[in-house]
Amino acid sequence: QVQLVESGGGLVQAGGSLRLSCAASGVPFRRYAMGWFRQAPGKERQFVSTITWNSGGTYYADSVNGRFTISRDNAENTVYLQMNSLKPEDTAVYYCTAGPRPGSTQSDYAYWGQGTQVTVSS
Repeated sequence: QVQLVESGGGLVQAGGSLRLSCAASGVPFRRYAMGWFRQAPGKERQFVSTITWNSGGTYYADSVNGRFTISRDNAENTVYLQMNSLKPEDTAVYYCTAGPRPGSTQSDYAYWGQGTQVTVSS
């Protein structure tokens, strides 16, 4: 049974930082690209970042490039999203996802976590 479990969300002031984690089980983690998407209230789910299976490539949405950093630990089956210089517009539920290729669309991914709430106050 595939499980992706996110953690690390919470409430932070603008300019602050959070580190999200996603622990994977039941999936061939070392062969999968891992990604993060987010969904704000009333909006569609949008791509945030993705990383290739061997960390050889990382990709970011323009809105987070330079502020967020994705990384992974294949020995721990965990992917991380370090979020710095947070802004109120970063407020959303953040979802971890796994798939065969590091794309920027939801259809590129096969498995999804339940999400973790990130709220950035102004």
